[in-house]
Order: sequence, then C-alpha cells, then structure tokens
Amino acid sequence: MSGFEPVDALVVGAGVVGLAVARALALAGREVMVLEREADIGTGTSSRNSEVIHAGIYYPAGSLKAQLCVQGKQALYAYCDDRGVAYQRCGKLIVANTPSQRAALPSILEKARANGVHDLSLLGREQAREFEPALECLGAVYSPSTGIVDSHGLMLSLQGELEHAGGMVVCHAGVERLSATDAGIDVQTLDGTRLRARTVINAAGLGACDLALRVEGLDVRYVPKAWFAKGSYFTLSGRAPFTHLIYPAPEPDKHLAGLGVHLTLDLGGQVKFGPDVEWVDAADDLQVDPARGEAFYAEVRRYWPDLPDGALQPGYAGMRPKISGPQEPAADFVIQGPATHGVPGLVNLFGIESPGLTSCLAIAQRVVAVV
Repeated sequence: MSGFEPVDALVVGAGVVGLAVARALALAGREVMVLEREADIGTGTSSRNSEVIHAGIYYPAGSLKAQLCVQGKQALYAYCDDRGVAYQRCGKLIVANTPSQRAALPSILEKARANGVHDLSLLGREQAREFEPALECLGAVYSPSTGIVDSHGLMLSLQGELEHAGGMVVCHAGVERLSATDAGIDVQTLDGTRLRARTVINAAGLGACDLALRVEGLDVRYVPKAWFAKGSYFTLSGRAPFTHLIYPAPEPDKHLAGLGVHLTLDLGGQVKFGPDVEWVDAADDLQVDPARGEAFYAEVRRYWPDLPDGALQPGYAGMRPKISGPQEPAADFVIQGPATHGVPGLVNLFGIESPGLTSCLAIAQRVVAVV
C-alpha cells in the first residue's frame, strides 16, 4: 500500500467557484471531494464582496472575463429561478460626473455590445433623475440586467446539489503539499491525511498561487505573482433614496483595479458603499480603517450630494485575488490545464476576482471541458 487513499477528483477551496466546479464535475459523473481550509464554506472572497450579478460591460472583448460573465449571468439567473435562490434584478446606473466621463459613456455601450450585451441605454441627466431623483450626474448608462444575489444561499444550493450527486465537502482541511506522480496527484493535508487524486482543481482563491507553488512537478514559471487589493465597504445608517445600483463611470485614461466606490443594495434594501482599492501585503489584512471613510464621503457626494454627515459606518473588507499589480492593466481570469503546464490532471484557477461570482457556473463548465 502506498498509504494514499484514492479519490477521483479533488477541488481545493469551497468558495462559490470551487463549489460550482465541484457540482459540475459531480453532475458529469465524477466522484468529487472538496477540501476547505476554513471551518465553513465561502468564508473568503465569496462572502466579502458586493453580491452583484454583473452584466458583462467593462471587460475586454474576447477575454475570459467577458465571455464567462455574459454566459454566467444568464446561467445564474436561470439557476436562481430553478432553485429558489434569492436575487433581485434591480438594474444599475453608471453615472458620469465629469465631462471626460460623459464623453466616454458611448464607448461603454460599444464595449458592452462587443461582449454580447445589447440591453444598455444612454441617458441624459434628466432621464437618469427620472430613475433616481436624488442622483446628481451629467449623464448615465442604464444596465437593466445587473442584479444582486444571496451569495450564501447560492453556495448552500451548490453544496446541496454536489452532495446529492455523491460529492462531499470537508472543512478544516488545509492542503500542505501536492506532488505529481505517474499514478496521480498525491495530496497531503495539514492533519496528515494522504489522498491520491486523478484530477485536482486548484480553486483556492486568495491562496491559489501559493498552493500552486507547493505542487511538486509544476514548473514555477506557470505560477503568476499574487497581488492583494483590499476593498473596504462602509454601510449607510438609515435608508437611502435609491432602488438601483449606482456606479461611477470609469475615467477613460485610468487602469481600473476596481469599479469605483459604488452604491449597492442588499436584498433587504440596506445600502453599502465600496469597495475602494488599497494594495496590501497579506490576504488576511481585512480590518476596515475608519479613517478611509473621509474619502468615501467625497466620492459618494459626486453622485449623491445629500449624503448626510456621519451617515457612514465601517462595514467589512474583502480582498481581490489579483495576478496584476498596481500600475498594470487588470489581468484576465486564468484557467490553466495540462495543455499549458504539462501536469496531468491539474487545473489551476488564478486571478478569479470580479466577476467571479457572476461567472461561477460558466467557469465550472469551462473547467469540466478542460478535464
């Protein structure tokens, strides 16, 4: 005996993408085990975001982010309808507050059309204020297919279907090291459990690059550098007079690490603002600095001038698992299989930041095709 317990397919990471991939593999007839380092599913990036279902507007034409966001959005709405997962197709306004932003609004429609998103409309100031009377802007783009989703309800649904199909999720199961052998990929967990898998999907999110560096037999040149872009959120005390998501239009000449300090709603109607962008050294640097609230007031008042003093409270912070740095254009999703790196049975998912939640079902189908 080798001392390794055989498993068919191992997914490392029980965030929304890992669970979607595991479910898709199980429904394709694979025997699947998910290893999660934390005490519960979805405690990382999946639970610390805006919970937005994105339309697929901003991403470069032909990129994985563009393709998988548009496919994923349609699949996700259908999935939520079928499974009773709570969501709201509330729509969003991308608002221009400077002449350069306003001049660039038509290019947002062009970019969206190139990605297969054909439902956007260009609004003047007064038309935008018909949607949202409290809004101040020079013009806006309206996206009716943008929404919000109960991300935890979605993850519980994915986990339930995975388990119904014979798969399992094991928590408190951090992976110490992996080794590619002729017989499969040997995996040792922190508690000493030894598994031999035919297929391993690295869906470790913020830890995906670090995990890949611990795969004996994988050339390190296939592992990108990990960057961490923290995003803090501030919550509004009291009600806001908005029913749509409000996003600032991108400045045409800037690389976007995020989508600006936007107004998002949760399914209970509570408003939060964020995330901002703060480059940090550690993935677990998740404290919200109350002093960052000052910049939030200035950003938000560009489109909501009546935001009251003292209305913002520190909320929570999330971390973007980036593979591009502060002065670089945002990297695309990387779905890296054996055809690239040469290790049979291994698929690495790198840089799965926004729109990863929206894209999760489409990413899962792509991974199934790769394995």
